[in-house]
Amino acid sequence: MGAATRGPGAQGAGAQGAGAQGAGRQVASTSSPGAGGEAGERAGDGAYLDLALRLAASVRRRTSPNPWVGAVVVAEDGRGRSVVGSGATEPPGGRHAEIVALQAAGEAAAGATLYVTLEPCAHTGRTGPCADAVVAAGITRVVVGVVDPDPSVAGRGLARLGAAGVEVTVGVRAVEVAEQLAPYLHQRRTGRPFVVLKLATTLDGRIAAPDGSARWITGPAARADGHRLRADADAVLVGAGTVRADDPALTVRTAGDANVGGPAGPLAQPLRVVLGRAPAGARVQPALELSGEPATVLDELGRRGVLQLLVEGGARVAHDLHAAGLVDRYVLYLAPALAGGDDARPAFAGAGAPDVASLWRGRMVEVTRLGDDLKVVLEPTATPGSIGAFEAEEG
Repeated sequence: MGAATRGPGAQGAGAQGAGAQGAGRQVASTSSPGAGGEAGERAGDGAYLDLALRLAASVRRRTSPNPWVGAVVVAEDGRGRSVVGSGATEPPGGRHAEIVALQAAGEAAAGATLYVTLEPCAHTGRTGPCADAVVAAGITRVVVGVVDPDPSVAGRGLARLGAAGVEVTVGVRAVEVAEQLAPYLHQRRTGRPFVVLKLATTLDGRIAAPDGSARWITGPAARADGHRLRADADAVLVGAGTVRADDPALTVRTAGDANVGGPAGPLAQPLRVVLGRAPAGARVQPALELSGEPATVLDELGRRGVLQLLVEGGARVAHDLHAAGLVDRYVLYLAPALAGGDDARPAFAGAGAPDVASLWRGRMVEVTRLGDDLKVVLEPTATPGSIGAFEAEEG
């Protein structure tokens, strides 16, 4: 089951603005093709965007803080259409997806169509402007999934292509692309990372026994999936109380799982973040230690280029982020077990909804069986109220 489409955003804290908001309109235009500007979707466009999506997925964990993008060059001759070049974003400092695909296509790119999941950039950063390279290669049509909300792009790439006479179609597979790039788009809009809250609980919502023991509530399949969540994250956050109680390492351990490490080798470890002070000898060290209002902490992580943040505990941290409406996705691993009493430790520590009418309600976007456990993914449908500062010393 697919997750919700998310709108685009802006790089860094406070990067919202008229340009980024205007870039959020991802609809295919019906203007006349052939003289530059935007044009409507054609038969076959979706299939080539699907291929670009698969290419982007193959590099999901290796491009951050850059977006994971896929691109396909399609040429047409008397025998029909064929892919003459394809590629995906390389690790930071490397080529963008469009450049990889164009170089693979070589001279065959002249007169061809470029399919790309995200708008080509129009500025010089670590690499040159992709929009200029597209024009120079002789591409005559570009089909884009979503506009890039980064304020240095935000429609400028499309405008440059249109000014050069390139036909542009925007919005093909926009829902799928927006889901795939949700962390990047969210961070560019808000300046804050996309927050994933992970909870491993009994069926009656308990994360630890009364004595504090929690290893292991869920089985090996669920724990392995949790490491895949870590592999997707740029940073993993826990409270100081969790560090003292469990001494977690918060590292990605592949255990030979190709879905985590893959053929390109081990992944870079996520930034480890502790709310409060971690003991000097804790396994989480070296770690970034932060405290303050939930939004302030997320702003700081956004400034550091964190696109996706995985929150792994404890109950006070989970409560504070949830109550502030700052969780973008909840991932619950539910074990077929019951604590059977109110003395076991709950998933959230703090005041909850005062009545049934005030219950937080989201929507389920995924339910998967993992061994004996269930993985349930929820996303918000409304914004809860806000609360005060993080408890630096969670219980």
